[in-house]
Amino acid sequence: MRTIVILLLSFAAYAQKTTCSYELAMEKQGLLEVTSNAPRVLVELKYATADNFMGRDVYGCLTHAYVQKPVLHMLNKAQASLEKKHPGYHLLIYDAARPLSIQWILWNTLTQYKPAERQKYVANPTQHSIHNYGSALDLTVADANGKPLDMGTKYDFFGDLAYPSKEKAMLAAGKLSEQAYKNRLILREAMQSAGFMRIEFEWWHFNAFSRAEAKRRFPVVQ
Repeated sequence: MRTIVILLLSFAAYAQKTTCSYELAMEKQGLLEVTSNAPRVLVELKYATADNFMGRDVYGCLTHAYVQKPVLHMLNKAQASLEKKHPGYHLLIYDAARPLSIQWILWNTLTQYKPAERQKYVANPTQHSIHNYGSALDLTVADANGKPLDMGTKYDFFGDLAYPSKEKAMLAAGKLSEQAYKNRLILREAMQSAGFMRIEFEWWHFNAFSRAEAKRRFPVVQ
């Protein structure tokens, strides 16, 4: 029941035509809003809240998730794959298309890291993030009540425990629970079945295309 309420509220919120400059710009570029085009997928943009590594809302009026049309197709495919194996489960998006102007805010917040270390967690704005092309997603899996599954760390956790490449070592050391590991596999299997690619440093991040392909196919979201 909670999931149904979340879906209805999300759709009702978007039913009122957006006046957000960021969202209008993305629509003009041909990006599609997720809630109205992938109704089984949940959305909670973390950068539109204070629940992120900066501890503040940097998205302002940007409260809806947008992606490129082929990415939306892949997302619906991933959701269908998830539900087939785990009825009642939903993908829950934490971030989607991200304006380049906000990419700079994220980058400039992590001044405690040198650029080579910093770009493990936030793409260098001079090179652009795949998020800046509407071709990357940060997300998790939520149960039938809309509650996120335990993934071993919060979203935006900077450190080895979030690295997919180090999961087995973390599991063996008792730092990552068996259940959290299995939950990550559920997310990864659904996303990779639809053609998304994982990255080394964040369990929540998936790319629809390489940075080079995204740059070739789409203009950057400003």
